[in-house]
Amino acid sequence: MTSQTSPLLGLPGAVAGDGVDAPVAAHYGSFNLEQRALEGGEGFVDLSHREVVRVEGPDRLTWLHSLTTQHLEALQPGVTLPGLVLDPQGHVEHAFVGSDDGAAFTFHTEPGQAAALVEFLERMKFMMRAELTDVTSSYAVTWRPGRGDGYERYELVPRDQLTAYADAAGPAAGLWAFEALRIARGEPRFGIDTDPRTIPNEVGWIGSAVHMDKGCYRGQETVARVHTLGRPPRRLTLLHLDGTENRLPAVGADLLLGERTVGFVGSSARHHELGPIALAMVKRNVDLAAELVVDGMPAAQEVVVDPEVGLHVRPLR
Repeated sequence: MTSQTSPLLGLPGAVAGDGVDAPVAAHYGSFNLEQRALEGGEGFVDLSHREVVRVEGPDRLTWLHSLTTQHLEALQPGVTLPGLVLDPQGHVEHAFVGSDDGAAFTFHTEPGQAAALVEFLERMKFMMRAELTDVTSSYAVTWRPGRGDGYERYELVPRDQLTAYADAAGPAAGLWAFEALRIARGEPRFGIDTDPRTIPNEVGWIGSAVHMDKGCYRGQETVARVHTLGRPPRRLTLLHLDGTENRLPAVGADLLLGERTVGFVGSSARHHELGPIALAMVKRNVDLAAELVVDGMPAAQEVVVDPEVGLHVRPLR
């Protein structure tokens, strides 16, 4: 499964992204204006480099329900939900967003992630009546701020109609604007704000991507134990970076308290109001008021996941 270069890179002012985001536009000339448009409920974001998989068959929802963290067996058509696949120790291995149309469940993943997820699902089919098809070449993912709340804002557009869609849904906003607003909301991006040791409790996925009132799934014991006792080993935090530096930290950069490494930085962006911000994974026992340093830049913390989070305490955010 290979992410396809978007035809919308041909729009006026389009500048391609970096790394896995290279197939789509980072911006179309002014990421600050693009942020403001999105915050005002206007425009759309091209996420057509995300990979799309369709699951058909009468057992699809029951089967996916048994393998993932999400409650899917009674999913109503048109409802869009996130979900995870965990390893036996509760670490996040895969993340997706999907919905069912009554005939098939279609989900999308981060660029480069679908093949491994499909391989896992194929191994777990056994006698279940479910068929998986990569439809990335047929469908493109977009995000529109005016379409309800949360995950309902994602849309699947026939790929050969993406240019016409852009004409109707514009103005186009680039990935830099989308990422800045996502980071400010404290929403982690799988594979960038997470690492192979991440459990859902650390990044605020309990209640959204993890349904706590469903039957067994792989990794549930760890999730339930940490949720009951509280105090996950690490916590996602929002960093406010020193605005005098004309740079952003690299993904994976060490986060320091004095000379001690206490975490790592994931995604970062320049927010049109907050200035340079980033998401970071930090050890739970780091003082919330402590000033941290990443790549030589001072960084103040804002709570995303309460270090005491669990059944005994309400989240601070």
